[in-house]
Amino acid sequence: MSEVIYLDYNATTPCDSRVLEVMLPYFTEQFGNPSSSTHQVGRWAADAVEQAREWVAGLFGASPKDVIFTSGATESNNLALYGIARAALRAGNPRRQIISLRTEHKAVLEPLDDLALQGFEVQYAPVDAYGQVDLTALAALISEDTLLVSIQAANSEIGTLQPLADIGMLTRAAGAIFHTDATQAVGRIPLNWQGLPIDLLSLSSHKIYGPKGAGALLARRIVRQGLLTPLARGGGQEGKLRAGTQNVPALVGFGYACELMAQEGLAEAERQRTLRDSFEQRLKAALPQVSFNGHPTERLPNTSSITVPGVEADALLMNLPRLSLSLGSACNSGAIEPSYVLTEVGLSRDLAASTFRLSLGKYSEAEALAEAIEDLVVVVHDLSLHN
Repeated sequence: MSEVIYLDYNATTPCDSRVLEVMLPYFTEQFGNPSSSTHQVGRWAADAVEQAREWVAGLFGASPKDVIFTSGATESNNLALYGIARAALRAGNPRRQIISLRTEHKAVLEPLDDLALQGFEVQYAPVDAYGQVDLTALAALISEDTLLVSIQAANSEIGTLQPLADIGMLTRAAGAIFHTDATQAVGRIPLNWQGLPIDLLSLSSHKIYGPKGAGALLARRIVRQGLLTPLARGGGQEGKLRAGTQNVPALVGFGYACELMAQEGLAEAERQRTLRDSFEQRLKAALPQVSFNGHPTERLPNTSSITVPGVEADALLMNLPRLSLSLGSACNSGAIEPSYVLTEVGLSRDLAASTFRLSLGKYSEAEALAEAIEDLVVVVHDLSLHN
């Protein structure tokens, strides 16, 4: 069998060799606890964490004080949602409405389900056939009772981008807080912390060629001043918002991955857009029956959601052993039901079950994509003959 062709970068990315090199000393020589400030070994570790914080902040044009380190975007989302909700309860804030989308990642939807059981009024704004929020409907939902709006920057399955500036302005005008899960968008589209009306932003290291097990929640100081309650209590780490000894090697790697993204990310994203567009054109020419999901232009540059009518996507992927593709979000792998994102944007259950995702990264090459098209065409024709 030929070498595996990895086309699932939205699920995770390989660790950049430069990132690994920067991390290695912090497993051995520089092994200190950042909280051990009474000696030099601890202070070296603390300095490394603060350097990582500066690198993360620099990717967004943010202040290092706005960066709260976590174990990844799932924890960041939970800290944002539960943190704001619990702080509101403790402060006697009467606002109880939280607004989101049904196309969000499970790391947002499941905490919202739980908060609804705790008495919060969780409402979902509709999306159009591309997966973009209906701004008129969102504006009608937002009221003086709105505490928080949580809408992702980009969808992991279909790649659709949300109008963050418009959402943020509507939210801010109502005196509410705006959180965005930017996990898939970081390094692929511009995200200017100073220019966007966003209060909380979640991201993860392993989506940007850093190590797994690290992430961050960006939180403006106005939000951190009593408006965010920690999930874990213990030490005073991360401004008393995330107790526990910091994972220094992972944070250093995460920080340096952000530094590399700041230098290379947007140019690389345009290269991937060219590859993706060429792939879609050539696949459509070879298989005219296929269709693509998500917004035609306001979409992640590396993402293609592909529907092959009449062919079960799970059977298709099983017959493509050298192609690493996905049925959708990695959090839904093994699910029996069709993708909730695809059905929410209007696909039938049959079409949703005939859809797979391809996502490119910085190690993707045109030659490998050409081979992927050849494999796809052969298997689609074979499965179609047997249906």
